[in-house]
Amino acid sequence: LMDVKVQKAETDAAAASADLQDVTSRVALNYHVVPDKANIVYQNLGVHFKERIIDPAILEVVKAVTAKYSAEELITKRPAVSEAMRAALTERLLVNNIAVDAFSIVTFSFSKIFTEAIESKQTAEQLALKAKRDLDRIKIEAEQKITTAKAEAESLRLQRANISPDLIELRKIEANMKAIDKWNGILPQVTGAGAVPFIGVGDVAKKVKP
Repeated sequence: LMDVKVQKAETDAAAASADLQDVTSRVALNYHVVPDKANIVYQNLGVHFKERIIDPAILEVVKAVTAKYSAEELITKRPAVSEAMRAALTERLLVNNIAVDAFSIVTFSFSKIFTEAIESKQTAEQLALKAKRDLDRIKIEAEQKITTAKAEAESLRLQRANISPDLIELRKIEANMKAIDKWNGILPQVTGAGAVPFIGVGDVAKKVKP
C-alpha cells in the first residue's frame, strides 16, 4: 500500500558557492505522492522512493542552485535562493509523480574563516553606522545651540535699542520708590563723610520736656 499523505524530509547538503566557499545547507521538504499516480510510483520506484529519488534530487538541486550565488548572496538573498531550490525540486520530482508541498532552508553553515569574516564585516558596519548617527546628533545639537545663541543675541540687541534716557530715569525713580518703601523711618546720625549731621527725632524728644 502506497502512502499518499504529506511526508517530510530534512537533509544536509554540502556544496560550493559561486566564490568557492564551502557551504552546508540544511533543507526541509514536505511532499506527497500524487494520489492517482500511487500505483505507478509503487511499480516504478517501490516504497523506498525517498532514498532512491527524493534525497538525491535534494542534493543535486542544492548544489546546482548554491553554485549560482556567492556565499554572501546566499545570506542576503536567502528567500530567492530558497524559491529557486523549491522550483527546481518541484519540476524534478513531479516527473516521478511526487508533489512538493513546501520547501525551506533551515540553515546555512560556512567555514570558520568565512563566518569570522562575515562577523567582522557586520561589526565594522555597525560601528560605522553608530559613528554616523553620533555625528548627525552632534551636528543637530550644534545647530540648535547656534540658533539659540542667535535668538538670545537678537533679543539683547532689541532690548538695548529700546533703552532711552526717559526709561533710565524711570528705572531710577522706581528704585528710589522701592528704597522708600523699605525705609524704617529712622534717619542716620551722620550721612556721608563731611556731610551735615542730622539730629535724630528721638533725641530731640528726649531733651525737650513739657
